[in-house]
Amino acid sequence: MGLNRSTYYHTPAGESDLNLHLMRLIDEQYTKTPFYGWPRMTAYLKRPPHGYEINHKRVRRLMRKMGLQAIYPKPRTSIAAKGHKVYPYLLRNLAITRPNQVWSADITYIRMLRGFMYLVAVIDWYSRYVVAWQLSNTLDGRFCLDALDLALEQGKPEIFNTDQGAQFTALAFTSRLKEADIRISMDGRGRALDNVFVERLWRTVKYEHVYLHEHGTVSQLEKGLDEYFSFYNQERLHQSLSYRPPAEVHFAGFSCPIVA
Repeated sequence: MGLNRSTYYHTPAGESDLNLHLMRLIDEQYTKTPFYGWPRMTAYLKRPPHGYEINHKRVRRLMRKMGLQAIYPKPRTSIAAKGHKVYPYLLRNLAITRPNQVWSADITYIRMLRGFMYLVAVIDWYSRYVVAWQLSNTLDGRFCLDALDLALEQGKPEIFNTDQGAQFTALAFTSRLKEADIRISMDGRGRALDNVFVERLWRTVKYEHVYLHEHGTVSQLEKGLDEYFSFYNQERLHQSLSYRPPAEVHFAGFSCPIVA
């Protein structure tokens, strides 16, 4: 994977102790019920066993900070910045038949013992192989570009799919793809399943690693994720891959065609 950019981000992003606790509860519930927007999430936090007397404005702000909205878990920057070009979605009804045909990237919130970070990952749709990932304590586009550069050192896809976030519509990001002669695809606005394999990856990472560990520092989190993604790629058996690990499918070309 190489050295992650989080080397430069030693301090996780933070909030008050209460808000950090609320964000943990929101993250866990949202992972179970991604169709909860701020009204339902506010009601959930007010009900037993939590019973917090909070208003919807706080919950809405925290969910935005975490990059969450109902039905489609997208970064809150899923609206392209002014002047950034949005590309069409190229994957509808496309048969995915080989590794490096389609890669995609997305961002998620990762909680820590005190504070949180943002994680971006690049995944191969065919094999579910995590090609590269990066951590950041801000949502600036640099860490997404770093992840893309790490991924392109290992190969290149025919199509690269993302949401319409400012990080991915930025000229620096799309230019890198164009220079590599990669076709650019972007999710349709409000379509939850356009980047479904990355969304499934986030649930897997959180249930199998993040929620089971209390990383206190960025370096601990980075080490933990490095170990987890190594396990995920090399050892974790996927039912959709006929119980093979992603690396075996990605590099051996085992046949398991899917339709986007």
